[in-house]
Amino acid sequence: MTPRADASAEPGHDRPVRDAVAALWDRVSTGDEHAAVQVVRSAVAAGVDREVVLLDVVGAVQARVGAEWAANRLTVAQEHAATAINDRIVTVLTSEGDRPRGGTRIAVACVDGEWHALPARLLAEVLKLRGFAVDYLGAQVPTPHLVAHLHRTGPDLVALSASLATRLPGAHAAITACQAAGVPVLAGGAAFGADGRYARLLGADLWAPDARTAADLLADRPPRHPRPAGQPVDDLPHLEDQEYTLVVRSTPRLVEAVYGRLEQRFPAMRHYTDSQRGHTADDLTHIVEFLATTLYTDDDALFGGFVVWTAGILAARGVPAVFLPPALDFLVAELHDFPRATRILEHARARLTGAPPDHREGRPTAP
Repeated sequence: MTPRADASAEPGHDRPVRDAVAALWDRVSTGDEHAAVQVVRSAVAAGVDREVVLLDVVGAVQARVGAEWAANRLTVAQEHAATAINDRIVTVLTSEGDRPRGGTRIAVACVDGEWHALPARLLAEVLKLRGFAVDYLGAQVPTPHLVAHLHRTGPDLVALSASLATRLPGAHAAITACQAAGVPVLAGGAAFGADGRYARLLGADLWAPDARTAADLLADRPPRHPRPAGQPVDDLPHLEDQEYTLVVRSTPRLVEAVYGRLEQRFPAMRHYTDSQRGHTADDLTHIVEFLATTLYTDDDALFGGFVVWTAGILAARGVPAVFLPPALDFLVAELHDFPRATRILEHARARLTGAPPDHREGRPTAP
């Protein structure tokens, strides 16, 4: 799930919420955990509802942490430290005060491979405040373990969270497995798209754009059982061409081949330090992984958006993004027998450079 970053408190609380956001950001960004805890305690003492503090104060600050990292104004270490402080603030905030118990039982989990757990935790705590019985399973829950939990505890619904689009194939497996166990699924998080398109594509029973909306949705629409056993499910027929599977299996080879071609194109790369080589290889790996995920969803916009975002991240870090267009060209050359991959790469290249596909001098054209 995604915490809603805009303040949605009652009008009388607008100023206290804004003040708390500013104060908490100041404490979190400087690593002052003790003072950060005092900020949220003071907000609650001033009459701000705990749910509002969770979503519109802690959630808003965490959203800014991510934005500041993307703009290269926070290091990875600072981002991790800030996230850890916010997580501990949630523990303090939710361990103080009474909350109702019982009601509909919800299992909240991050899909396998998803380490961004704070959004899911915020959802779990909001649901508890609303009176739901919640099993919070945390980050990176392997699907077999999730299903075993469902059989053991019998929840009414599973809320699955994923922030990174590369988790979508795993999310699909989890959604299908939960439904096969007779438990409906609510999907949330940035991975499922701002409009929930990938939640619908992968067959989730419900989707919510943020934690508050998810809690409202579950309050208004009690969970229902998923489609009856034996009812056919659309298995994404575009996957029959095996391009997704073959690209996943070929990731190391593709990264090595593109890196070698880039060295020929940019001879200065031959003098990279081990660290620079490692970072470049990581960037290429992410590109291939997002290409594979886009083949899974068959949505060109997913990969195109990722490439444009990557260019922005590199620019914020003072790293020239000149290698991105040729890297896409070289992937086209390596995957010339893959029509969907070629189409996706051409679309991303056009978004990145503004040039129309298939009309760029010196480039291989899509079949």
